[in-house]
Amino acid sequence: MSNWFKRRDGAVDIAVRLTPAASVDAFDGLVEDSSGVFRLKARVRAVAEDNKANRAIEKLIAKRLRIGKTTVRVISGETSRSKIIRIEGDPDDLEAGLKDIVRTG
Repeated sequence: MSNWFKRRDGAVDIAVRLTPAASVDAFDGLVEDSSGVFRLKARVRAVAEDNKANRAIEKLIAKRLRIGKTTVRVISGETSRSKIIRIEGDPDDLEAGLKDIVRTG
């Protein structure tokens, strides 16, 4: 289940399965897609128009990790529910925070 994030030099890339227009902003653990890749399952209240859902997931991740929202950005899958999000910062700290998100939702 560790294939949902990849450590980079000064960053971590995470695979996310995003559901827009939800009733609440939340994380729902990990989910496996049809190709066997695990993704962090997330929901945001924002709609999938004008990148609103993308900005909302960036903001939600930054808030939960207690980091600046400019350090989180969607780098792949802008118009898809399956996204890759890059989080800049110390990979050790980010990994610990991401594992906490999975554990606590």
